[in-house]
Amino acid sequence: MAAPTHKPHISTAPAKSAQEEILGQESTLSLLRVYSYYRALLGSLLLFIFHGGLTPNLVGNNAPELFSYTCIVYTAISVWTLLALWRKDFKPSQKQLLAQLCIDVVAITLLVYSSGSNTSGLGYLLIITVAYSGIFLNQQLSLLLASFASLTAIGSGVLDAMRPKGGDSSLFSAGALGVLLFITALLFRYITRRLQTSQAEARSQAAFAQHLQSLAQQVVERMNTGIIAVNKDRHLLLVNNAAYRLLSRPANQPLASLPHDIDAMLDRWESEGAHRQQIYKPEGSSKEIRVSFAALNIDQQSDTLIFLEDNRQLIQQAQQLKLASLGRLTASIAHEVRNPLGAISHAGQLLAEAPNLEAEDKKLTAIIARHSERVNNIIENVLQLSRRQQVQAQTFDITQWVNTFVEELKNGPHNEAKITLVHTQTPLLGTMDTSQLHQVMTNICDNGLRYSQQQTGIAQITLATGTDERFGLPYIDIIDEGPGVSTEQSAQLFEPFNTDSPKGTGLGLYLSKELCDANEASLEYRPTAEGKSCFRICLTHEQRVLN
Repeated sequence: MAAPTHKPHISTAPAKSAQEEILGQESTLSLLRVYSYYRALLGSLLLFIFHGGLTPNLVGNNAPELFSYTCIVYTAISVWTLLALWRKDFKPSQKQLLAQLCIDVVAITLLVYSSGSNTSGLGYLLIITVAYSGIFLNQQLSLLLASFASLTAIGSGVLDAMRPKGGDSSLFSAGALGVLLFITALLFRYITRRLQTSQAEARSQAAFAQHLQSLAQQVVERMNTGIIAVNKDRHLLLVNNAAYRLLSRPANQPLASLPHDIDAMLDRWESEGAHRQQIYKPEGSSKEIRVSFAALNIDQQSDTLIFLEDNRQLIQQAQQLKLASLGRLTASIAHEVRNPLGAISHAGQLLAEAPNLEAEDKKLTAIIARHSERVNNIIENVLQLSRRQQVQAQTFDITQWVNTFVEELKNGPHNEAKITLVHTQTPLLGTMDTSQLHQVMTNICDNGLRYSQQQTGIAQITLATGTDERFGLPYIDIIDEGPGVSTEQSAQLFEPFNTDSPKGTGLGLYLSKELCDANEASLEYRPTAEGKSCFRICLTHEQRVLN
């Protein structure tokens, strides 16, 4: 059962004003500018109506001069406020907003009084002001402004009713307007709270989605499997770090398009629907990349995921499983084969020591001893392969290591061998298990010295080190003077039990190849330009960390 997904803890920012919580700073300023435009336009329109004589006896009937001066001052304040809001560094506080709205209430009340409360209908403009207060101000200040607007409206109605031509209808209209103002304030505060709650939930969900996206991105970037996402037009949507590493490209040089061979593989996959994984070898690299494809939506043409895996690592894992099975098999081989083999070998030795043994019989006993030893060597090699230890990789100077290896080789059975050293770069750093490298080098050098002795009469080899121009990896070349390997034989050179020597087991090169693969190194046969046999070991780069 999958583990439940927990929402991350989202840190709370310092408290913000109500309008910033609802709309954000930029949206709040934009809305304030809209309201300031409304104020300036309202004052200008009332001035135009009053002085233009478009609607006589509608506005400014009771106190024309008061109406005119109020419109002028109100319009000037509105224009000044609008200009201030266009300044980038101007951020009005709650007190400043309350002051502006109070000016609106006073101005509208004076306009209503100077025009007659029961005839002009200007008092309903207070509803817009109170509605805006519900957006910009907190609940206490919003209700305070609604109370102030209601009192001014009722006061204007009382003064109008006290006029000789006034009536009780002004008081009723003012009272109804006051109730409407309170309802408007409460309604807009309710809407404001709902907006605050909705936006808080939206922010929380957005933060959680961003957190999940960050987690997914971290997972994708840390995967050992390379991932490339492309759309139906073959535009790259995503390339993770593992893909750059497998394609031998630096992450700071983004891919412009798919490599040509992978693009051709994708064409075949789309046209044939083949699900078999394919192998891609990047140009200038020794890597083998296993490529597979998957559509995000199988119902229609959609984005495609391309998975890249290091084929050598997969082979290494398969080899480990194979060796584990081989270890169990060789345990029984050691018991079931070695015991009768030992009896045969011992019987042959006793027979060879018989005093009256004829010459033909001695040849037969020699054959028994020779082949018993060969079978025993096969068992030893298979046991060594199955008991292969864990790779203990380390970075070292290859040139210095080769020099030490040659000294050890000459102090052994090859003390008369002629070994030539060619170092093109000093120091030359590489990474590998040195004990396993020693085993590989000993096996190949023994073969080279033996074949050189057979071909020229002199046991001689050349050991050369340097950096491979194709892959940029450090290498060791073992060059001998033997007869070489034919093209047909080279195809099966690293197969087990492949040998043309009656004394060989055919497991030496196979074991050497297995050890190199375990270290993510490569062993290949590549004859020199002069036709001499050459085995090249390409080690892992010094900055590569083996698993």
